[in-house]
Amino acid sequence: MNAAAVLAQRLRAAVDDERVLAAIAQTPRERFVPPRQRERAYENVALPIACGQTISQPLVVARMLESLALRATDRVLDVGTGSGYHAALLARLADHVWTIERHRELSELATSTIRSLGIENVTFVVGDGWEGLPEEAPFDGINVAAAVGGRVPAALEDQLALGGRLVAPVGDTNQHLTLTRRTPAGLERRQLEAVRFVPLVRGKLS
Repeated sequence: MNAAAVLAQRLRAAVDDERVLAAIAQTPRERFVPPRQRERAYENVALPIACGQTISQPLVVARMLESLALRATDRVLDVGTGSGYHAALLARLADHVWTIERHRELSELATSTIRSLGIENVTFVVGDGWEGLPEEAPFDGINVAAAVGGRVPAALEDQLALGGRLVAPVGDTNQHLTLTRRTPAGLERRQLEAVRFVPLVRGKLS
């Protein structure tokens, strides 16, 4: 059993979605971390990457993906590409993923890593994640991999399809994963669990 499969097995106690676990088992996390961090790639911890960002704790990533309840036909927006690990997993669960990152360096590194794994159903965009990608909306799932402060940006909520789900860390000092779902009656929001993410930065791209 390879290291990614062992990680998926360890997460099984807290994650029920077999498709999420299979995606984790198929995706080598060590490819998404800097060389100096590779010996820790399968620990259940967040690790530093380039541009002052992090690759999230595997359990939190799995819980976020599980909350999206993705289908193989879904179109997904991933906000905050970072290392590309979220996008790679999402690509194994959905039909197509658009992933947006303000740091060109991170976007290019993630593109190289994901393509090297033979994953082709991901489109990489350098831009402002706060604005989403309205030209490709609506999305069945939106994954926000950085903290949005007091509330999810309205621009992102507006890009949810009917029945679509958005998961994001909400809060400043005290953050919680929050699931937003678009229903015929409007938006439903549900707080999931406490987390700690770097902030989603908006404005001028670097």
